[in-house]
Amino acid sequence: MTTSKRDYYDVLGVSRGASDEEIKKAFRKLAMEYHPDRNKASGASEKFKEVSEAYQVLSDSKKRSSYDTFGHAGVEGNGGGRDFDGFDNFGGFGDIFDAFFGGSTRRSPQSARRGADLQVEVIIDFEKAVFGADEEIEIRRSEVCTRCHGARSEPGTSLQTCPQCRGSGEVRRNQQGIFGHFTHVTPCSKCRGEGQVVTNPCSNCRGVGTQVSDRKLAVSVPGGIESGTQIRLTGEGEPGVNGAPSGDLYVGVRVRDHKFFRRHGYDVVYMQGINIAQAALGLSLNVPTLEGEAEIVIPRGTQSGDVIRLKSQGVPHLGNKRLRGDQLVSVVVETPKSLTDEQRELLTRLAETFADGSASHDGEKPEGWFDKLKNSIVGEE
Repeated sequence: MTTSKRDYYDVLGVSRGASDEEIKKAFRKLAMEYHPDRNKASGASEKFKEVSEAYQVLSDSKKRSSYDTFGHAGVEGNGGGRDFDGFDNFGGFGDIFDAFFGGSTRRSPQSARRGADLQVEVIIDFEKAVFGADEEIEIRRSEVCTRCHGARSEPGTSLQTCPQCRGSGEVRRNQQGIFGHFTHVTPCSKCRGEGQVVTNPCSNCRGVGTQVSDRKLAVSVPGGIESGTQIRLTGEGEPGVNGAPSGDLYVGVRVRDHKFFRRHGYDVVYMQGINIAQAALGLSLNVPTLEGEAEIVIPRGTQSGDVIRLKSQGVPHLGNKRLRGDQLVSVVVETPKSLTDEQRELLTRLAETFADGSASHDGEKPEGWFDKLKNSIVGEE
């Protein structure tokens, strides 16, 4: 059964028209009376939580206005009207108390901490990025000491109870505040909150518990991966602290340029040069592919920049090898820079046969062919 919450004004013992100073004064008095470090009576801790919750709402003008209008429903989820698991989890309420009394209500013991992540880069060939491959990488990282197995002490010895905190991991200091004595709790500086100290350090790691090692790892590069992609190897980073898991290793992949292929998404692009006669008459020829050769037919009247598509001759889709992109053959009509006398005579006679004395030509040059090709690729898909 859910217990209804008391009115916050009644909790602090003030009227609804109380000023900010009256609310603050009432909180100071009740917080000093029910603080767990001062009051060990049954129910004191719950009473302190109730007082702190009421003050957090009524000391904030926006929350107070919402509470005055809608009651507890107006501040649910905004810092008021919450359930609490214990005094150590108060968060903001502990900070409120610190502001009044100069002490700390929260402990900061040494806790488990996940290991740091690492990052390396691997450079692979174009074909390996397309079809996948296993690559070996070498990294330098901290690992659990092979001599003491992370215990930090020389084998055969053990950690000793910290003489400063007597094994508690924290140091308590009494402080005089304007309302009396309060206990300030901090992690022990000698054992760093662990409660134990190393008296006979491991000769291999010098009491750290870890050692730096060079390690070779196998990385499975999936087919279809692109340059700039990262592969995560779970648990291959730095070791965790106090039983926490190790970090991860991120392998950045960089792909070498191919001699004549370029990648465009899951398609590969190949530039095929032909002369002006072949462009006018058309022809069949073989072009290289990722897995060998394929025959293509270049139709009559082909222009520079025209694209011939070879279905499913491109890059396999990442995670689905049954799907592949295409190979796009970009045709470049090459104009000869030097001619024999016979060739010059033939071309002259050919030019005279055209009605306007010239042939249609778009003036494109092979330079920058890949960038110019992108728009035509998108247009044909």
